[in-house]
Amino acid sequence: MTIGFRVRSRPRAVEQEWVEKFKELPVANVSDSMHRMHAAGAQLRPMHRSGKLAGRAITVKAPPGDNLMLHKAMDMAVEGDVIVMDAGGEVTHALMGEMMLDYARRRGVVGFVLNGAIRDADAFLEMNVPSFAVGVTHRGPYKNGPGEINCHIAIGGMVIMPGDLVLGDADGVVVVPIDDVAEVYERTVAKHTAENKQMDNIKDGTHKPTWFNDALAKAGCELPSES
Repeated sequence: MTIGFRVRSRPRAVEQEWVEKFKELPVANVSDSMHRMHAAGAQLRPMHRSGKLAGRAITVKAPPGDNLMLHKAMDMAVEGDVIVMDAGGEVTHALMGEMMLDYARRRGVVGFVLNGAIRDADAFLEMNVPSFAVGVTHRGPYKNGPGEINCHIAIGGMVIMPGDLVLGDADGVVVVPIDDVAEVYERTVAKHTAENKQMDNIKDGTHKPTWFNDALAKAGCELPSES
């Protein structure tokens, strides 16, 4: 294969049962359960109207503003896939718009994570396919390459491998490595359950946190006697 023009098959992918289980959990709790180490950055914002992103990653790497390999990835995608594309975070040229979005959703693509821009923003709201990008521009893409499909990529320091579990909601995007889904799920459920209990305590007035006083005392902070 020629470096820069490589299209690989995906060797494996997270099982759909895990995708369905994680749909019920907030991205923030998933992130916390991985020690806040797997974040793609606050620049990735939802371009759809509402709803959660959850699916198996097809990865794409391309130069800024070029979508040749994005077209090929859509052609390779199967139902339940999320296309995750690193195009350098540049927003001068859009990577995709209305026609590509409609084509992809009819093929069963359940979402996009684009380290780049989109156009036809109203269509993203109307079709409501969970999609995250870093900007919007009317200027169209190049279609020259190079690019690679199903390679490891990184967005904002978060590494994504083909087949990993991709999740997104209003707080942003997180990726769970395929080999860690069981452990992360167990941790996330425990955290989510604990937070729900804490929310119930807040509602009924029994939540009385004091941990910050211990932290302040340990730091040598003087507090008024009434606190």
